[in-house]
Amino acid sequence: MKNNRIFIFEFISGGGFNHVDIPISLFNEGFGMLRGIVEDFKNLDFQIKTLIDYRIQHMIRYLKADFAKEINQSMDIFLEVKKAVNDCEYVFIIAPEFSDILFNLTKIMKDQNKIILSMNLEAIKLASSKFETYNYFKKQEVSTPLTYHLPSHLFNKDYFINLVSKLKFPIIIKPEDGVGAESIFYFENKSQISSFFSSNYNDIEPDRDYIIQEYIPGEDLSVSIIGNTQGQNILSFNAQFVEIGINDSNSSYLGGYTPISDDENIRKKIKIQLHKLNLSGFRGYYGIDFIRKEDNSFSFIEINPRLTTSYIGIRNVTKKNPLLLISQPDIEVHSIVDSTHKDFSHFFHLRLSYVGELPLNEVNAGLIPRIMKENPLIVSPPLALNEDPSFACFIATKAKNMKDSKIQEDRLISALEKKEFRVIK
Repeated sequence: MKNNRIFIFEFISGGGFNHVDIPISLFNEGFGMLRGIVEDFKNLDFQIKTLIDYRIQHMIRYLKADFAKEINQSMDIFLEVKKAVNDCEYVFIIAPEFSDILFNLTKIMKDQNKIILSMNLEAIKLASSKFETYNYFKKQEVSTPLTYHLPSHLFNKDYFINLVSKLKFPIIIKPEDGVGAESIFYFENKSQISSFFSSNYNDIEPDRDYIIQEYIPGEDLSVSIIGNTQGQNILSFNAQFVEIGINDSNSSYLGGYTPISDDENIRKKIKIQLHKLNLSGFRGYYGIDFIRKEDNSFSFIEINPRLTTSYIGIRNVTKKNPLLLISQPDIEVHSIVDSTHKDFSHFFHLRLSYVGELPLNEVNAGLIPRIMKENPLIVSPPLALNEDPSFACFIATKAKNMKDSKIQEDRLISALEKKEFRVIK
């Protein structure tokens, strides 16, 4: 029976990096999203099918999946996806936009006439390009930072400086199809640009396009939306913690929290902006990153045409399963979203060192499962990869407010210390 069977594929934990090292920070977010959305679809009576990377096969115990195939280093992930989806009617894809990965995976599903519950191809094509998204924002007359395209064949010092002369400092450059805080470079003055080309230019991927953009100071926020036949349904507004390195690519996404304190005020203003954007072609789950400036105006940065990390926290603060808006598009968003905001979730990376005497296989097979059972705040289990002796995990609280959340976090750290883990600052 395949009528209610769904293939859920998260690229990083599902074998997308089966030929290379798994990027641990992206894995933590990816597995956390996979774990949450598998559980939420399972609670809607779907049968769940997925793929799992051979190096983390032991973590399948944390997924409420009915079927899971291990992907080893010799397999072609796109071929395995094609085979895995054969007996499924529905699909949900979580994958990065770079190198057209998300687009190509979704196209496989469309070509096989599957019901796509993630994001539709047309929206992915637009939002996967940061420069096209910028032009889209400009055309719809919403505020967005001045942006120029840096094609790979023109990425040299002279061309770069010529574009910089058209912008105001500070500026940033980032991959044209990047995700999260990947490879963001920040410059406050011309001398830092000279230093970059003499010391850090090799960090630029030679065959990849970039954009150069005015940096907008303010509060990093995002809005999470599910588009269906009833329109664009706002799930939440989320604060984001992004740490940007100066003159290098050491930028990182640290996590965030939801909801924000003045949710209703922002909701009214953002709805006006979303109406200008005419997002009627967006079907499925997506997010929009924007900046709240000091004068309380907004500047739109980019569209993420996929499930975003914020979902890990959002599912902790809604009244009902948020995926009802996807599986039952006639349902009212007000029955899902809690307008009183009685719950709060802080979601973040946590890096740990193990100071006990157990070997790694016993830590993974015995100690960590006990920790997971005792500490539901941990959504992505502690994991050591790529010969790194430290463990990384992802946490999401379910609290009444930020103060209560901090109490939960302190209790968790105390519990981890009793199991001989130490937090790495």
